[in-house]
Amino acid sequence: MTTPQMPQTPEELIKVFKGTTELMTNFATHQGQEMVKEFTKAWNELSTQFVNNPQQWVETFANYQRDQLKLWARMFDIQMGKETQPVVKPAAGDRRFSAKEWQENPVFDYLKQSYLLASNLLLNMAESADLDDAHQKKLRFYTKYFIDAMSPTNFTLTNPEILKQAAETKGQSLLDGLKNLLGDLEKGRISMTDEAAFSLGKNLAVTPGAVVFENELIQLIQYAPTTPNVLDRPLVIVPPCINKFYILDLQESNSFVKYAIDQGNTVFMISWINPEKSQSQYSWDDYIETGVLKAFEVVKEITDAKKINAASWCVGGTLLATALAVLHDRKKQAQIASATFFTTMLDFKEPGEIGVFIDQSQVEQRESQLKQTGVLSGKDLALAFSMLRANDLIWSYVVNNYLKGQTPAPFDILYWNSDSTNLPADMYSYYLRNLYLDNKLVQPGALTICNTAIDLTKIKTPSYFLSTIDDHIAPWTSTFINTQLFTGPIEFVLGASGHIAGVINPPYKNKRNYWMEGELGKESADWLNTAKSVPGSWWPHWSEWLKKRGGAEIPAPTLFGNATHKPIEQAPGRYVMKRIA
Repeated sequence: MTTPQMPQTPEELIKVFKGTTELMTNFATHQGQEMVKEFTKAWNELSTQFVNNPQQWVETFANYQRDQLKLWARMFDIQMGKETQPVVKPAAGDRRFSAKEWQENPVFDYLKQSYLLASNLLLNMAESADLDDAHQKKLRFYTKYFIDAMSPTNFTLTNPEILKQAAETKGQSLLDGLKNLLGDLEKGRISMTDEAAFSLGKNLAVTPGAVVFENELIQLIQYAPTTPNVLDRPLVIVPPCINKFYILDLQESNSFVKYAIDQGNTVFMISWINPEKSQSQYSWDDYIETGVLKAFEVVKEITDAKKINAASWCVGGTLLATALAVLHDRKKQAQIASATFFTTMLDFKEPGEIGVFIDQSQVEQRESQLKQTGVLSGKDLALAFSMLRANDLIWSYVVNNYLKGQTPAPFDILYWNSDSTNLPADMYSYYLRNLYLDNKLVQPGALTICNTAIDLTKIKTPSYFLSTIDDHIAPWTSTFINTQLFTGPIEFVLGASGHIAGVINPPYKNKRNYWMEGELGKESADWLNTAKSVPGSWWPHWSEWLKKRGGAEIPAPTLFGNATHKPIEQAPGRYVMKRIA
């Protein structure tokens, strides 16, 4: 990318300001009109309740005004030298007001507390609304999102840290921030890391391997062994198609792929396409038949293995479970010795925070857009996930990059997070409607995929389910339901942290903990109450579980592929290199 040029003329400045407004509106409102529409709709419903039950709201506003008067009185007490206590404090974990200026400067301390009081007022109103569960969650989410967007920390003149830095640098920090903003205008997204610090195949996704098969949907990568002998049942990884596979192969120190290889497994990885508009017709069936099942077939041909092991993550696990149901109907389920599912949802009744974006009207609006675009933009999907943690994943970068003029530090996971993947219109629409909206995957016979009536209860494959306790994308209480869907042997493990950090937790760091051996067959809370906590990474536990299903030891292969499936190119392959413009 070319280095962005600073504007020199009034016309150029106007152009920049227009572009800035468009970019920030998109960041702030998630495609603007849709966000404002949903927010307005939710608060209109709340306003109706205000008319019908004014007493409740009168009391709420009276409490707010009382606290504001306390805050004013506190200002006068400070001027008179009296010791005072804050009227309101930031919530635990809120790092926005951690700088000393927010405590020591009376003006900014007042501004902070006044904002927090107003925030609490709106949140309390949203919480006390008499709405059904779905509308209540939506009101709460959109209210918090707009409150966070309006924080005084997000604006130059109301953030003492920014003003101090601008004074100390004689305005250079603001110019650097404008330069950063111009660069992000070119990319159409906020930079969360120093993207120049990473390059696929050089310092990310560097585990040696080769692409040994490709079709219109996938490349299949075979990795080089690191042990003289390997287990004769290869491991095939099905990553999510909404992200790129190298989250499992970042750098040598935190590569799950390398760890699995070092444990004596022959590892294969599916690398999904990054589709364009011309590929909008690819369906869920295609992702199963031409993707997952084709990869299994090729791996068996290359290795001559009678059985293989499979591992998956997120929607990759949803695809894997569907594929296992298809294999059962074809009398081929026994070919899969085991299946591993990382943070995978199969029952979508309680989808977690992402559910605020998914209802009938929003899906219909999205489908209307897909008719024009042909694909769901990976940038839109990434923004939706970022909105779930807006202070950490949006506003903190707006402040640091654009207002303070700082360059984000190199961080491999955030580089991966910015490397988005599109989804074909047909596949995405099917996914939203049949799984999220109608929850049909867990209804025996409700879906016909690859000419098969899907019934997850017929899956007898030994399965390992890994969930994470702070997962906001696939809540562990929802993924725990998976243990009650299959009829084969089940191992359930709960890792600490969230959807990404809870999975990418290499043993050498000896970080976090995990829970295991809870009582299955009851509710998730019962399982956790009876489980034992183990310090460190869950990776070794999974490896031991997999070895019991890995078969006999054989000499490690010395070549990639075979006579039929010859190496096409080195890993990580072309498909993963394609970035969204």
